Amino acid sequence: MAATTESAVQRYRLYIDGEEVDASGGAVFPSTNPATGEPWAEVADATAEDVDRAVRAAARAFAHDSPWRTLSATKRGRLLMRLADAITAHADEIARIEVRENGKLLKEMAAQLRVVPEWLYYFGGLADKIEGKTIPLDRTSVLNYTTREPLGVVGVITPWNSPSLLTFMTLAPALAAGNTIVVKPSEVTSASLLEIARLLPEAGFPPGVINVVTGARVAGQALAAHPGVAKIAFTGGSDAGRSIAATVGGRLGRVTLELGGKSPNIVFEDADLDAAEAGVLAGIYGAGGQTCIAGSRAFVHESIYDELLDRLRRRAEGIVLGNPLEPETQMGPAATEAQLQKIAQFVDDARGEGARVVAGGQRGSVEALPNGFFYEPTILAQITNESRVAQEEVFGPVLAAMPFRDDEEAIQLANATRYGLAAGIWTQNVKRAHRVARRLDAGTIWINLYRAITYNSPFGGFKESGIGRLNGVDAVDEFLQTKSVWVELSDDVQDPFVLKV
Repeated sequence: MAATTESAVQRYRLYIDGEEVDASGGAVFPSTNPATGEPWAEVADATAEDVDRAVRAAARAFAHDSPWRTLSATKRGRLLMRLADAITAHADEIARIEVRENGKLLKEMAAQLRVVPEWLYYFGGLADKIEGKTIPLDRTSVLNYTTREPLGVVGVITPWNSPSLLTFMTLAPALAAGNTIVVKPSEVTSASLLEIARLLPEAGFPPGVINVVTGARVAGQALAAHPGVAKIAFTGGSDAGRSIAATVGGRLGRVTLELGGKSPNIVFEDADLDAAEAGVLAGIYGAGGQTCIAGSRAFVHESIYDELLDRLRRRAEGIVLGNPLEPETQMGPAATEAQLQKIAQFVDDARGEGARVVAGGQRGSVEALPNGFFYEPTILAQITNESRVAQEEVFGPVLAAMPFRDDEEAIQLANATRYGLAAGIWTQNVKRAHRVARRLDAGTIWINLYRAITYNSPFGGFKESGIGRLNGVDAVDEFLQTKSVWVELSDDVQDPFVLKV
């Protein structure tokens, strides 16, 4: 684990075949601390040649006589657990690096690094629970059985908002299934994964099983297009996911896509307002709104709309912006200057469409960090569900609040989007809660809570929010393929010109 200081510029190289290497072209790109606006690290910028080298290393590690493939499933699972132990030992250091990369709160990043090992323990335990079946045939002389086998080299492309957690939500099941990996992390948050890569030899992983190539569009496109990659698992925006799916589909590869959302928080008239207020705030301002599951649309029953909106306004105006490393800070900066500008443009466009700014609506000011990428917690009212800010993913602390008249209208408004990742329901009526949950088009429904995710419960989207599932047993299935084996047990010689059925 490299030592880090607040002033020294850190340098990170690619991790290929168990070694740290420079990019073939020698290029690097800066990593900027969003709280200060200053670069803090330089990271190798991979070329297509580097990606090819990483894929070839992963392919060698997947060969049938390789140390990885000859491991028993039990021992493979134990390697995942040993990596979990190593990450636990360095969790605080890695969390601080992630804060410097994406500006999220240290307490959030530290909490994520503390739970990353739980994914590795869970899927490490599943590694030797992958089983085939014996098929009962009418032809009793033939034994037919199936095996569940890994796909091969899996390319993993991850986002910047929760770099380690979202990476291992994919890596853990892919490794448990026996695949080898080439990871392309976001260019915004590359350092934390490269730090974790340094722990792989300590955990006992053979060279080439996990490789890390860093860079922007060139590296990602090369990985998606590479014929040696059996599957791409991508977490990120829907537009990028659509492009990756087209590239991979062109060579008949497989994909898992965990994409964007425009998730509704629906507050009914009988809701516990204290709980609903906390849940709506957490849904949009937790992580600064920079999460795919952000509850960015609040639909509130018209009888309590004004009261809840006033509650939310008062709380939003009191949220403490500041240094994400400080414990009193409640919301950090946007991860990049480009993201800050995107957030501001959404709000400006909403104003132009007639929206009323209830809270926030402008760049945030933090005296000690004048160059930080801060944006105020924002609430918009007097908008329609068809407006741009209500239909497109902002990925920032911007809440679109709209009233509804009855259950039917709430459901229709919630479903009137191309996304279907998550939704929140706030009511004390048990029958209504389950009835509404059944009709919402979303992969995850929370009732009287929000932002709950764990390693053993499936997670993924409907509609344009994704393909496939992360977490739980379902996730391992995403990285396996079925082989059917037929064995004739009798000594009879079959006439080749007589079909035996």
